[in-house]
Amino acid sequence: MKATIIQSDLRWEDKDANFEHLSSLLAKVPSGTDLVAFPEMFTTAFSMNPVSLAETMDGRSVNWMKSISSDGNYAVCGSLIIEENGKYYNRLVFVTPSGKTVKYDKRHLHSISGEHEVYTAGNEQVNINYKELNFNLQVCYDLRFPVWSRNRGGSDVIIYSANWPTARSYAWKSLLVARAIENQCYVLGVNRTGTSPDGTCYSGDSVIIGPRGEILASLDPDTEGVITAELSKQSLEQYRADMPVWRDADSFELRVNGSMQ
Repeated sequence: MKATIIQSDLRWEDKDANFEHLSSLLAKVPSGTDLVAFPEMFTTAFSMNPVSLAETMDGRSVNWMKSISSDGNYAVCGSLIIEENGKYYNRLVFVTPSGKTVKYDKRHLHSISGEHEVYTAGNEQVNINYKELNFNLQVCYDLRFPVWSRNRGGSDVIIYSANWPTARSYAWKSLLVARAIENQCYVLGVNRTGTSPDGTCYSGDSVIIGPRGEILASLDPDTEGVITAELSKQSLEQYRADMPVWRDADSFELRVNGSMQ
């Protein structure tokens, strides 16, 4: 299958502007693409103002995703601000052309920026099977926590939808490669560019990585753009058979809020 990531500057808390701008970038998506991934909070940028910005799963943003997925005949994913039962979530939404919708709530909230004070952390790992590949959904800061990303036989691709600052770009690039190698899977790291009102800069450095840690496609820093790479289930399974590192992995139990995953 063909996976495409869109590296974009994000307009601060301006949904209209972001929809318009992302639509212009979607026009550059190659024919035959099966999946398009957006950065974290792609409709608003990384905002701590969910009261005024949150939507429901029946809101404008998810419906926009469904529309472009159906029109383009490809799946679409990215995180946005969602309100549910009086709580706010940094939620990655994955929509298929048939209208199927899968959600993942960011587990590791960025306490340094106060994200944990306004959003509720998720407590479930989420995988979705699409086009014969199993996608593990993750958001930004989750990248720093390898146990949460650990492939126990259910992941072919890990998607990281992010707003990762330039000041920590070395960690971003290094950890994405590490997650691919240790999990023997593809990794899609899609990050934003531009500068937020508080002066935080984002260089992008979006990339698609193969299971050996090889760079399949990448975007230059501080530049908006669209890149695509081929993800092959057959090649992945052959590599895992030739290099069966998974057989020697440590077993473990993952407990979240007292319950076992």
